[in-house]
Amino acid sequence: MRLNAFTDYCLRTLIYLAVQPEELATRAQIAAAYGVSDNHLMKVVHFLGKAGLIDTLRGRGGGMKLARPAREIRIGMLVRLCEDDAPVVECFEEGGGCRIDGMCVLKRALFEAREAMYAALDRYTLADLSANRDALAAQLGRILLTPVA
Repeated sequence: MRLNAFTDYCLRTLIYLAVQPEELATRAQIAAAYGVSDNHLMKVVHFLGKAGLIDTLRGRGGGMKLARPAREIRIGMLVRLCEDDAPVVECFEEGGGCRIDGMCVLKRALFEAREAMYAALDRYTLADLSANRDALAAQLGRILLTPVA
């Protein structure tokens, strides 16, 4: 199974913010750290803000930060939100029109695989993904200003 680029950018943005949760970061900083387009992150930041995962402050001196502690953000929940239950294959869609729907075991197998992936991701939080914050900060070009409690 493959996550879409939007989900990838959401995860990367949150990891970046989790490295230093109390400090504001800008889209431009995140784009530069990952080598991605700032325009790609515009939709990501809007989505994460609407989902209540980040707080944003507009204007000069503005930026974004996590809206809640990283330990409260479950990765499975985030991926479900981002992927919006995108069908793995056509037969998962309502009215997919597969000729062997109803008798095919593949659909059940793929459904189980997707649920197993989500179950595995549910065991992780953003805090788990950013636990090596010193190494992440160094790789992303962040200067650690405050310790994380």
